[in-house]
Amino acid sequence: MGYVAVEGGKKAILQSNKLLEYERVKSLNNLELEIIKTNLKELVFQVMSESSLYDEDLASLAIKQSLGSAEEAVFLLRAHRSTLPRLYYTTITDTNDMQINRRISASFKDVPGGQYLGKAYDFSNRFLNFDLINENQDDLNRRKSELEEEIDSNSTDHISSLKEVVDYIEEIGLYNKKPLDNNTPDDITKRSITFPASRSERLQSLTRGQTGAVISIGYAEIRGFGISSHPNIGELRNGYMPLHVKIDDSLDDEYYIGSIELTEVISFCPTEVKGEKSELKFEIGYGLVFGQLETKAIAMSVLDYSLEYASDRNAPTADEEFVLLHIDSVESTGFISHLKLPHYVTFQSELDGMRKINKEGEDE
Repeated sequence: MGYVAVEGGKKAILQSNKLLEYERVKSLNNLELEIIKTNLKELVFQVMSESSLYDEDLASLAIKQSLGSAEEAVFLLRAHRSTLPRLYYTTITDTNDMQINRRISASFKDVPGGQYLGKAYDFSNRFLNFDLINENQDDLNRRKSELEEEIDSNSTDHISSLKEVVDYIEEIGLYNKKPLDNNTPDDITKRSITFPASRSERLQSLTRGQTGAVISIGYAEIRGFGISSHPNIGELRNGYMPLHVKIDDSLDDEYYIGSIELTEVISFCPTEVKGEKSELKFEIGYGLVFGQLETKAIAMSVLDYSLEYASDRNAPTADEEFVLLHIDSVESTGFISHLKLPHYVTFQSELDGMRKINKEGEDE
């Protein structure tokens, strides 16, 4: 009977996989990778961010294969990432070198260097555009031409070398910049995270955390389940970050290998500094994510501050293990999904135990 059960299960699994593939192809509509990459950009950013792999083509492939399921696409891309050799490490980068598409501050109206709104949903009306239902190629061509005439050409230029707002806070004596730490960061993709975690482990866990989970726990922190109340966004910048590698560590030459799109957030949080006399200064929370995932980057900065300056370990959002182990997309999805798999033996054991306890209760 055991052999028959195994054979039957194998056939059912193969059939299930075929049904899944049939679901993808039955409409005969080929979803090209280029369409996913250009028209589902935020989904591509999310999958790359949670997978710790910046490759728009492979992220688009994972989305296509998974029928648009972000959690399954992340699982696929992380699995592929684990097979890739690590040839080089990029040299230390400075986000002051970012080619900026968008840069805003919620703390200063007249921020040094100016505000650049760029593209964002912040100012759009949340109404469904029913004209998109029947939009065709001619409509796209016409609308593209109209917008190219209407958009200020200067608004599409990249801006570089903008001074960070945190430098201004330091100049007026309300922030003490930490010493530069260029030690090799811990890499949780090569060695499992340990507690207490280093800041590099925390930042890596947060930036590759499940987007919704990071935002939800960050929101919980602000609502009163953590140590901060209302952080201020000192600066949010989005743009392209140039990357370089050294072929030979003995040489000073660095080679440019390309740019990746990033969003960086620095949040200001008032903190009491105790010394000869107590005074209030700002500490910062930091967020950095692939692509233009601004809400995730803001929530990441909130949680970075909560974990870095935790003073009350009873606060759930100040608990490293609670936050970092529960925001991981593959870990949480995998564990929840495994509940669908056979648990016949454990459940029968529970049944037997419950029957035994109930019978003993009846006999008393």
